[in-house]
Amino acid sequence: MSIPVDIPGLNTIIPELGEGKLVIVESGADAAKSFFVRHMSLVAGRSDWPVTFLTSRDKDELQAQLASERNGTSLPEHWISIEERDAVEDLEEPARAGGLLAVDSFSFLTLDLAPDALARALRSLRVLCRERGTTAILATDRGMFDPRSEAIAIHLADGFLQFHTREAAEGVVRFLRVPKWMDGRFVDRNVYYEFDGHRLAIDLRRRVL
Repeated sequence: MSIPVDIPGLNTIIPELGEGKLVIVESGADAAKSFFVRHMSLVAGRSDWPVTFLTSRDKDELQAQLASERNGTSLPEHWISIEERDAVEDLEEPARAGGLLAVDSFSFLTLDLAPDALARALRSLRVLCRERGTTAILATDRGMFDPRSEAIAIHLADGFLQFHTREAAEGVVRFLRVPKWMDGRFVDRNVYYEFDGHRLAIDLRRRVL
């Protein structure tokens, strides 16, 4: 089984998050990455996947965001377990069988880990994902990892999705890139998107230079 991405436009580029895979989603100040992780958690819940969500933010705030973004759709009872964390070293217990493990923000929660410890944690998580059929999606903040740790995270992930923003003459331009994906595809172009805090809209027709 897999979790459909279920975002028009984006699902033509990355149609699903595969079972047993490890995906990293990165952005700067733009909150699109956190929205995407919450969106995938809701999609997983609607597909009867149990969800474990580790957050460095307030648990009640996360619950309120998920409630507002579910758009009235019903979800299984006890579909999500939310844990507040200030740091994380061992992900064995949260990576339960057959579910989705969502972590926001992974780069903040692993700030105290040396690169070799981060590599061990990610390798262990990859093994657990494959053994238990758990899909893991880790949201990271650009610039929070040192260069070596960032290289380790990208190398060990099955998929890597980046949300970018930059100032242009017409205002803020938002675009995403998929430099690595689990089926071997690479999206070597900038894909325009809009995000208003409540909805992620992908425009495959607009070219971003």
